[in-house]
Amino acid sequence: MFYTYIIFSKTLDKYYTGSCENIQNRLNDHLNSRSAYTKVAKDWILVYFEIFDSRSFAVKREMEIKKKKSRKYIEYLIENKSFE
Repeated sequence: MFYTYIIFSKTLDKYYTGSCENIQNRLNDHLNSRSAYTKVAKDWILVYFEIFDSRSFAVKREMEIKKKKSRKYIEYLIENKSFE
């Protein structure tokens, strides 16, 4: 399985969107300065994710979210999430 995910840092008041195969390992990377963009904060929490059968679908969805360049859209996704 592959994931598109959104994490949030309260310190920075910012969201970060990414995709990966192992969501727990990737969150650990963000928390331990192994990602250039997210290394400035140590309080990232997973707030949203979607599951896909292939890496290409996960990356495509990541790009769709990023292209919107909209905090409101991200917060809409988080508020209306359903993990069924």
